[in-house]
Amino acid sequence: MIKVNKQDALNYHMEGKPGKIEVIPTKMVSTQHDLALAYSPGVAEPCKEIAADKDNVYKYTAKGNLVGVISNGTAVLGLGNIGPDASKPVMEGKGVLFKKFAGIDVFDIEIDCTDPAEFVRIVKSLEPTFGGINLEDIKAPESFKIENALKEQMNIPLMHDDQHGTAIISGAALLNALELAGKRLDEVQIVINGAGAAAIACTKLYVALGAQLDNIVMFDKDGIIRPERNDLDIYRAQFVTLRKINTLEEAMHNADVFVGLSAGNVLPPEYVKLMARNPIIFALANPDPEIDYDLAMSTREDLIMATGRSDHPNQVNNVLGFPYIFRGALDVRATEINEEMKLAAVYALAKLAKEPVPEIVHKAYGDNTISFGRFYLIPKPLDPRLITTISPAVARAAMESGVARFPITNWEAYEHELQERIGIDQKLMTRITNQAKKDPKRVVFAEADNYKILKAAQTVKEQRIADPILLGNRSRIEAIIAENNLDLQGVPIIDPFEEDAKREEFAQLLYQKRHRKGLTLFDCRRLVRDRIYFGSLMLETGEVDALISGLTRDYSRTILPAIQVIGVEDGVNKVAGMYIILNKKEPYFFADTTVNVNPTADELVDIIGLTARTVRFFDQEPRMAVLSYSNFGSVQGDIPNKGAEAVRKAKMRYPDLLIDGEMQANTALNKNLLREHYPFSELAEKGANTLVFPTLTSGNIAYKLLQEIGGAEAIGPVLMGMRKPVHILQLGSSIREIINMVAIAVVDAQNYNDKHI
Repeated sequence: MIKVNKQDALNYHMEGKPGKIEVIPTKMVSTQHDLALAYSPGVAEPCKEIAADKDNVYKYTAKGNLVGVISNGTAVLGLGNIGPDASKPVMEGKGVLFKKFAGIDVFDIEIDCTDPAEFVRIVKSLEPTFGGINLEDIKAPESFKIENALKEQMNIPLMHDDQHGTAIISGAALLNALELAGKRLDEVQIVINGAGAAAIACTKLYVALGAQLDNIVMFDKDGIIRPERNDLDIYRAQFVTLRKINTLEEAMHNADVFVGLSAGNVLPPEYVKLMARNPIIFALANPDPEIDYDLAMSTREDLIMATGRSDHPNQVNNVLGFPYIFRGALDVRATEINEEMKLAAVYALAKLAKEPVPEIVHKAYGDNTISFGRFYLIPKPLDPRLITTISPAVARAAMESGVARFPITNWEAYEHELQERIGIDQKLMTRITNQAKKDPKRVVFAEADNYKILKAAQTVKEQRIADPILLGNRSRIEAIIAENNLDLQGVPIIDPFEEDAKREEFAQLLYQKRHRKGLTLFDCRRLVRDRIYFGSLMLETGEVDALISGLTRDYSRTILPAIQVIGVEDGVNKVAGMYIILNKKEPYFFADTTVNVNPTADELVDIIGLTARTVRFFDQEPRMAVLSYSNFGSVQGDIPNKGAEAVRKAKMRYPDLLIDGEMQANTALNKNLLREHYPFSELAEKGANTLVFPTLTSGNIAYKLLQEIGGAEAIGPVLMGMRKPVHILQLGSSIREIINMVAIAVVDAQNYNDKHI
C-alpha cells in the first residue's frame, strides 16, 4: 500500500483552501441581471413551480444530483469512535469519490448525536435537500436501527455503505470465486469472522444470492454465535448455529469459504490447511488482513483469495459500488435502494469481470495479463466501463421493482450521458502513475539542490514510481535533506565536481558529437561541469533511463544541452512541446507550447504528427484542430493560410488522422457551434481535444491563462521527438507537477526500452 507521510497528509488537507471540497455555481452570476435571476426577484418563479408540484424540485434545483454523506463519527475507518468533527475529513473524502467516479455532488453532514431515534429525526428532516443519503461510519447495532427506520420514513435512495458496499463487492467476488472453484453457493460451508455492520450485511446478501443459513457459521469478538448466548442482539441472532462447533479451528474443517471482517492476523495458516479443496478466503480487515496474503497463498496452491488492500489481487474496494449504485438510483429518482438493486449491482460486477479487459485498463495497471481468473475476480477501480455497467443495471432494477419515479427510455442516450458526466481527465494521471509503478526506472534530477526536487524525489521513491538519482553539489543537497527531515536514504547523490574521471569521459564523448558543430575539447570540458550536460550524458551512456530538469532555468537554456547530447529520434525533423490541460470533462492537449517560435506549414505538419502520437501515448484518440483567428478561410492572412496549408498536408501524410482547420479556438471546442455553422467539419460530431497553435506565443499564452485564470491543471511540458526520455519542467513547477512529469518520464522510458530490447 502507498506509504503516506503524516505531514504530507496534513499539508494536503490544510494548504490552499482547507479541506477537499467546495461549492461552485453552475450558472453565470457576473451581472446584476444574473443576480436578479439567481436570487430575488427571479428565484421566486421556480419556488412557485415547486410549491405547485413538489417533483419540480428536480427540474429547477440540484437535488437530483446531490447526495448527503452523513455520519456521527462513531465507527470511522480503523479509528473507531472519534466523534463527528474528526470524521469530517473522511466524509469530505467520500464526497470526492462520488464526484470523481460518478459525477455526483455531495454535501457532507456530521451530526453530533448518538441517540438513534434523534439521529433518524435529524436525517429525515433533511429529505427536501437531497436526492439520496449515504450513511457512513456509524457503529453497529445502532447503524441497523438507523438505516431501517430511515428507509421506512424516507422516499429517496438511502444506503449505509459500510454495510452494503462491502456486501455488494464481496458478493460479486464470491460468485466468481465459486465459479472458478467449481462449487455452488447453496452447497458451500461458509465461515464469517466478524459480526459488525459489514459482516451482517455481507452475510444477509450472500443468503439473498443463494447461500443456506444452515451452512453459515459466524463469530464475533466473544466467539461463535450460538443460541445459548444471552448477549446477542436481534441482528447477530439471525445467524446462530446449531452445529456442534465451538471454535474457529473446528469451523474451518472442510469449510469452503472464509470471510473475515474483523481484525488483522487472527487466522493461522494451520487453519487454512483444514479447509476443503479450492478454498476461498476473503480477508477484508484493513490495513492488516486476517491472514497475510503471501503467507496464505504459500499455504495452499489451490487457494482463491481477496483482501481489502490495493497491493494484492482482488481488492474488495467499495469504490467499485457506491458511486455507480447511487448514480443509477438518482437517475431514475428511485424512492429507495432495495434488494433488487443491490443484487443487480452484484451480478453486473460479476459479469463485467468475465468480459475482455480493455487496453486502457491493462495500461493503467501496467499488466497485459489481466483476465478473469483466480487473480482477477472483480473489475479494477479504474475500469471506465464500471459506470456504464453498474448504473444502468441498478436503474433497470429500480424500474422493474417499481421504485423508479423517472424511468429511462433511451438506454443508448443514457450510456452517453453517463460517459459525459465523469469524463476521463481525473483518471489519466492515475493510469500513467500506476503504469510507472509496474517497472520503475532510473530518473536523474539535474537540479537536486532544490527542496521541491528533493521532496518530489522522496515521494516517487516511496510510491515506487521511479528510482531517483540526485545530481548536484553534495553538501548542499545533504544540508537541504537534513534541514527538511527528508527520507532519501539509499538514493545516490552524484556531484559532477567529485567525478574527475567521469567528467573527462563525458567531455570526450561530447567532443565526438559536437567537434564539427563548433565545440572544442576545451569547450566540452567546461560544459560537462554543467549539470544539464552531465545528466544528459548520463542518459546518453545508459547510466540512467530518463532526465528531469528545468525547474530553475529558462526552457531554452535547458533544452539546448539535451538536443546537443541526446538529439532527436530518427525520422523527426523538429522537437516540440505539449501541455495536457485537465478539465472536468476530458483532457485537452496543446501543442506547440514551448519550442518552435513561428513554425512553417511543413513544420506544423511535423508537430501534428508528433502530437498525435503523444496523445495516443496517453490512451486518447486525437481529434485535432489547427487554430488561427479565422474559421475555414473566413479571414485572409499569413496565419490562416499557414494553418490551412498545414491541415491539407497533414491529411495527405496522415490519412487516418481526425484533423481539421484552420479554425478559431471556440469553434474547435464547441461542437454545437460546429454543427450549426460548419457541419461539414470532421470535428462536428465531438469537437476537438487536441489544439495545434500557429505560433509559440499563442500556445504559451493560452495554457498559462487557463492555468492561472481558468483554474485548469496543466501537466507538462511533455517534450516530443527526443531520441531518449528527456522531460523539461516548467520554471517554478510545483512538487505535484514534478511528480507527474516523473511518472510520464518513467512510462516514456518503459516504452523506449520496449522498442530497443
